[in-house]
Amino acid sequence: MESVQTIENRAAFDAAVWVDRYGDYLYAFAFSRLRDESIAEDLVQETLLAALQSRSRYDGKSNEKTWLTGILKHKIIDHFRRGSRQVDLTPDESDMSGYDYLFERGDEWSGHWNPNLEPMLWNSTPEAALERSEFRGILSHCLGELPERAANCFTLREMDGLEAKEICEILMISINNYWVLMHRARLHLRRCIEFNWFRKV
Repeated sequence: MESVQTIENRAAFDAAVWVDRYGDYLYAFAFSRLRDESIAEDLVQETLLAALQSRSRYDGKSNEKTWLTGILKHKIIDHFRRGSRQVDLTPDESDMSGYDYLFERGDEWSGHWNPNLEPMLWNSTPEAALERSEFRGILSHCLGELPERAANCFTLREMDGLEAKEICEILMISINNYWVLMHRARLHLRRCIEFNWFRKV
């Protein structure tokens, strides 16, 4: 039977190896979703602690990086859940007010882009852009300009691939509000990314 000291030494070794191999990746993963350095650092630390506590149950079916990332995803979702219990929807999250400038308006919404603000044709694929650190920085900046719940909604759907029903449960919103938040987020991100990235490359 292993001594307590041996177990503690192995835990310290595992933690050091994980930090060395995956620390930067895990931090970047968390920061891209949370947009807050301190919270990202805290959740990475919580992830490593949880991994140490559950490493005896790690079956090796996935590699360590995938396993650690899965734990981190759950930590991030739990963080969103806690925040959703404390944040009420602000009035402008329940409709499309504030986005009239993007569209031509008449007696009713025509559904057409304002000619002066029409989306440009992107000559680069999202996958190619995401490989560049400058683009990731701009994406984080643009997400940071959104209301927190809209940014979290977009992150959970487009970055983590969750379904609408699950996102509504996590963020404690209705399905109608989910679609409004996603619509707003996509409109803003398209304009922001075009202005900060595609017109410069």
